[in-house]
Amino acid sequence: MDSKYKELGLPILICLTLGLAPFFPEPHIWSKLKWISGGAVGMQAIDWFDLLFHGAPWIYLIYKVVVVFKKR
Repeated sequence: MDSKYKELGLPILICLTLGLAPFFPEPHIWSKLKWISGGAVGMQAIDWFDLLFHGAPWIYLIYKVVVVFKKR
């Protein structure tokens, strides 16, 4: 594997574990995004922080992908 792609290993692992936890019945980030797309009725501050903490690994992965591919 090319050395520049090795930089993506940790962000992918973090996304697959923390970003998708809990896995059943559906990933938590997915349920929060559906809740927001439905109008976010009843969301409290803890729900927004939960979205932030489950979304942070995905933002980090996107950042790392951009950095890796800009090095080309």
